[in-house]
Amino acid sequence: MQKIQLGIYPLTYSDLIDPLKLASIYANTQANYYWSDIFEPYYYIAQAKAGFIAVTDIYQDQELLLPEIQFAYALLDFDDLHISNKVSKVIKSKNLQITIDKNIEEIQEYIDRYHKNNWLSKRYAKLLSQCNGIDDNFEIITAYIEYDNELIAGEIGYIIGSTYTSLSGFSSKDKRYNNFGKAQMVLLAKYLQEHKFDFWNLGHPYMDYKLHLGAKIYTRADFLKRWYNSTQKGVRYER
Repeated sequence: MQKIQLGIYPLTYSDLIDPLKLASIYANTQANYYWSDIFEPYYYIAQAKAGFIAVTDIYQDQELLLPEIQFAYALLDFDDLHISNKVSKVIKSKNLQITIDKNIEEIQEYIDRYHKNNWLSKRYAKLLSQCNGIDDNFEIITAYIEYDNELIAGEIGYIIGSTYTSLSGFSSKDKRYNNFGKAQMVLLAKYLQEHKFDFWNLGHPYMDYKLHLGAKIYTRADFLKRWYNSTQKGVRYER
């Protein structure tokens, strides 16, 4: 591990469980990405609980985790959810329903199909599957909609306490399914609200669709205040 040098710092498991080291990392507003070669559930769960969102990248033919403690986050409080007339009409006219389960492998394949530069690799998906059943306060789920027996839009994310965090998703580019991707997000937001989640962590705030959905931008410091309060509340998701 120490032989690799990316210009960013390694993030060890001991860093993630040491409050003083974490506080120093949080306070460093010049850095956001860190790296690790540990594709193990104990590490992944620890970095997620600490507020990082990990992607992957390849460096010298080696796949690495890149946990990011973001500079800012897009959070959706469900009272702020915005549903356009077009999306509402699609949901009603097509009788769309959201499915919540753990269909990680298939959803990863769809994500890979629709994204040319897909960081959610098969190895990453395997790691996510391994994380389930280890920690009572951490759960990987998939959320998707089907129409005419075909998967049209969906995503993979995780539940910690009373929070849900999106990782990556897909939606069909077929014009017959215009607004189905937005419909999937609206239905997921309604599901989370019905199950008493505090908020939806949408990650990076730089995509307009998140703000159009009703999300608001939080600085790292403000995010972490809400994060630690809500992730400690215990699981709200009814299996």
